Amino acid sequence: MIWSFSDDEVEVRRVQPYEARKLYLCPGCNRDIPPGTGHIVAVPKSAPDLRRHWHKGCWEKRHHRPPARRRGG
Repeated sequence: MIWSFSDDEVEVRRVQPYEARKLYLCPGCNRDIPPGTGHIVAVPKSAPDLRRHWHKGCWEKRHHRPPARRRGG
């Protein structure tokens, strides 16, 4: 997935470690965000169903690197 939303089209929320109870896959690096790890949730205002969970560093660098390849092909 290519994240093509501009910063003003996205609501960003920080998830504290105690709030992070599930495993997520970061679209920036294609690696797991394990439970108990603080991270960022980005929600496109026009498409809230495309909400994604990102590592904080991956979110900050998303404009400066190519999208990660998907696992398994």
